[in-house]
Amino acid sequence: MSRLKYLKDVVTLSYLEEKCVGCGMCSAVCPQAVFALENGKARIGDRDACMECGACSMNCPAEAIFVKKGVGCAAAVINSILGRKDSGCCCILEPEDGQSSR
Repeated sequence: MSRLKYLKDVVTLSYLEEKCVGCGMCSAVCPQAVFALENGKARIGDRDACMECGACSMNCPAEAIFVKKGVGCAAAVINSILGRKDSGCCCILEPEDGQSSR
């Protein structure tokens, strides 16, 4: 199965593990399953899959997560639905075999 991926190493997502209280909210609200709980703390699995919607940072009670929302795929999808001209998304579709296509 193919999965949308943001461009490599450009996402604004940052996480401070030392502030994490292990509540799991980031994992519960992330539409791309970027976060997982491991040993009582959140862990970022595939950082480049983040669509920068901001759900994780808005729901983190410990303020351990930061992402500049409105600059990635989520913004492009919303802008497209609203009929705005600047709705480009820089996601690529990555097949499971690892070969990228745009």
